Amino acid sequence: MSFDAGSRAVVLGGSIAGLFAARVLADAYDEVQIVDRDKLVGVKGPRRFCPQSHQANGLLARGVQVMEELFPGLTQEMIDNGVPTGDLSGSCRWYARGLRLKQGHGNLQTLGVIRPLFEYYIRERVQKIPNVVFVEEHDILGLTATADNSRITGVKVQHRNESTDKVIEADLVIDATGRGSRTPVWLEQLGYERPEEERKKIDLGYVTQHFKLRPGVNPFEGDVAINQIAHAAAPRGNVFFLVEDGRLELTTYGILGDHPPTDQAKLYEWLKSLPAKDVYETLRYADPVDKPVPFKFPTTLRRHYQKLRRFPEGLLVTGDAVTTFNPVYAQGMSVAALCALTLRSHLHSGAAPVPTDYFRDLAKEAIDAAWQMTNTIDLSLPGVPGERSLQVRFANWYLKRVQTAATHDGSITAKYFTAAGLVAPPESLMRPGFMLKVLWKSLFGPSKESRQPYVYKVPEGIEPVVAESAYDETPKAA
Repeated sequence: MSFDAGSRAVVLGGSIAGLFAARVLADAYDEVQIVDRDKLVGVKGPRRFCPQSHQANGLLARGVQVMEELFPGLTQEMIDNGVPTGDLSGSCRWYARGLRLKQGHGNLQTLGVIRPLFEYYIRERVQKIPNVVFVEEHDILGLTATADNSRITGVKVQHRNESTDKVIEADLVIDATGRGSRTPVWLEQLGYERPEEERKKIDLGYVTQHFKLRPGVNPFEGDVAINQIAHAAAPRGNVFFLVEDGRLELTTYGILGDHPPTDQAKLYEWLKSLPAKDVYETLRYADPVDKPVPFKFPTTLRRHYQKLRRFPEGLLVTGDAVTTFNPVYAQGMSVAALCALTLRSHLHSGAAPVPTDYFRDLAKEAIDAAWQMTNTIDLSLPGVPGERSLQVRFANWYLKRVQTAATHDGSITAKYFTAAGLVAPPESLMRPGFMLKVLWKSLFGPSKESRQPYVYKVPEGIEPVVAESAYDETPKAA
């Protein structure tokens, strides 16, 4: 059985990468079909076959920009519907190496929206595109190809409640199935080489839970997030931010096997051990609204498709199916958006994309800088295996100087997160004038203010959820 249509593109996977890809494909093909194992349309909660949908997933500033370019007005639509928004460097409270960075606005918009609802907003926009069709609750069985395997002609699928398979014929197939992508296996079956794979073992484990602040309490005091970055001396961290409906989403993580517990009392103790005490102090006045949900992420992964000399026509790969980043840096969804821009640039002429050209540009335009940045930071942790070249050692030495300088100067914080938010390349932090500023500001170590705990005075009469304070002694106000 097969479907008939004019020019057709088929997207395998209806998550964020697949939705962004479908958006740009819809401008070039008569029909775009999105195939996924899950029920998609109208779903606002976590999906069965997307285990990370229970966890915090952030869209970096560059990701917000691309989302707005592809779906004009969506940012404001989310805000109008109660999604909190702020500036990544100006209204997020950041801790690096246990030090509080001085805030400074960098025009880096961030959105406080949980992953399932973010998918819903994007999916609703894609669903309104007349030539996009969702093929829900279908398993993807494999590809079909010409007799000489030089071109992919479609995909074989099967509805989860049926016993017979069917073929969706396609002029172009996009694999957006994530880390578990079968494209390397399919290539081998078709007589092609598998892509070289680069992995780094980080043994990351994290736990996500949602909370509601007690009435009259707001320790965020105008900020939208309290985040701290794991480092060599304390390989634990968190992202903690305001989301829709007045809730808080907390993800706390540990690297190299040091994973947070899911037992509630033990999780509070874990959070109490974090360098930034205001995370735990905030949760003393916030009630849990669900149970802690764990997730493990053993290794980062990059498939170097750009190195292959032969690749079948009519097949491309995008998003996590190409590169799966360390999720604590929140790059995945934003890189998926950048992948869509690269895909669009290979569709403008009306001709079918040339896979080798696409993968070359994908590496250069969407992946290389982000991959290099996060790999370098991962290698600052002594237990992470990998070669620490002179370049890597210098980059991590200099990053410490940037973070130290950022405790004194909010403009340095803004510049730092302009690069971390993928708005500017990492090299922007190496420009002579900025480097001189960093070296001067960091000369005498971190600021006194950055070492002091952030203190919020809780109104009288409000009882804590957890009675014991994280502080050994009453701290002085920052």
